Amino acid sequence: VNTSLNFSIPAVAAMMRRLTASRKLGRRMLGPPTQIAPRSSRAALQRLSCSGRSFSVLGAHSLKLGKEMYNPEWKPEGFEGGVDTNKLPWIALPQMPGCSMKPLRVSNETGAFTVLIKMTKGTTQPTLVHLGASDTYILSGKLSYTKGPMKGSIGPGVWAYTPAGAKMEGTTAEEDTEYLATFYGPVAFMDADGKSVRELLTGFDVKAAASRSGISLLPNTLAEAIGERPLGYQGPGAPLAMTQERNEAVMSKAAGIAQITELSNAHFVDTNAIPWIVNPDAPDIGLKIMRISTETGVVSAMVRQNGQAPPHYHLGPADFFITSGRMGYRAGPPEGYGPGTYMWEPAGARHESTQRITDEDLIYTANIYGPIQFDSGVGTPILDVLSWMTYLAGAKAFKSPLIASTFPGDQGTLLAKSMQ
Repeated sequence: VNTSLNFSIPAVAAMMRRLTASRKLGRRMLGPPTQIAPRSSRAALQRLSCSGRSFSVLGAHSLKLGKEMYNPEWKPEGFEGGVDTNKLPWIALPQMPGCSMKPLRVSNETGAFTVLIKMTKGTTQPTLVHLGASDTYILSGKLSYTKGPMKGSIGPGVWAYTPAGAKMEGTTAEEDTEYLATFYGPVAFMDADGKSVRELLTGFDVKAAASRSGISLLPNTLAEAIGERPLGYQGPGAPLAMTQERNEAVMSKAAGIAQITELSNAHFVDTNAIPWIVNPDAPDIGLKIMRISTETGVVSAMVRQNGQAPPHYHLGPADFFITSGRMGYRAGPPEGYGPGTYMWEPAGARHESTQRITDEDLIYTANIYGPIQFDSGVGTPILDVLSWMTYLAGAKAFKSPLIASTFPGDQGTLLAKSMQ
């Protein structure tokens, strides 16, 4: 990795301009952003106006948006979109007694899978080894890591990353706990001796469990997304605890939490304690960046989107989980997608008019697995491409600490705190 890359405040401003909608849309915005660039940085940001390359207003924002403008294969009754996880049941997870899951997606190509997991109070997970890495985002309750580099308790709003090869012992639910998890490889459950494998949990196990329960998993590719929507789950759903009681922590609005510039544990972070990265000239979009992999280019972030996203292609896939507000989205319901909705964007997906449709902050988690290409409409020149390097520039400029990607002594994310 070239650690001498010249990341600057102007580069961050350009990033944020590309991510925001034009103020000329006339949409009513909420109050001032949580964090504005320091006074000394504002002058640097303003110099962008002299660069001859302004992203404050894109021509496509003033166009009448409709399906005829993009993605001609799109069908409103297609399978693209998201799944409201409140309408899904909790189903048994036999490899983990005391735990249940809501299956959301399984990759046919890599075997990676995303699920919601519920642990009843007092449940301790069996000793296990992550054969691939795993993301965890706590939605409600409290989870305790009792051993190893991740030792500590994490609650709502905390994002954790467990690297491949990590052996986890004694992970316990201090309260009834629900969390979003993506596993990038199988999980091996160990025998009592801690040396031999008792059984595995793979993406194909998750797929089989979903099929038995009549749950349709989200499509992985554009070809699948424009196909006919399957019937899907028809039984009673089980609402998430976070949607039953308003939880400010998962909305990055928890009170009384001071902002940090260093992590107390290199492998998880309370998203309430890191800054919103906001360009003062484009306050409609804010980012909190939790992890950046310089090996794979994957970025994990929280997004606050109170304006219309400029036209863009996802050159790699991405996933989102809404924690606040409602998102207007093609192939989605007229009332938009709300808290508890999980979405998967296949590589190559294009969007012209994704936006919030209520006055409440639209906030969601995001795993961004590849660059995003911006333009002003189909067939127009590329205006710019956002990659992990741009997001790293934002984290550096706002002194936002990043989670480590390996155990221990990780240097892979440049800003990660090494473990002793």
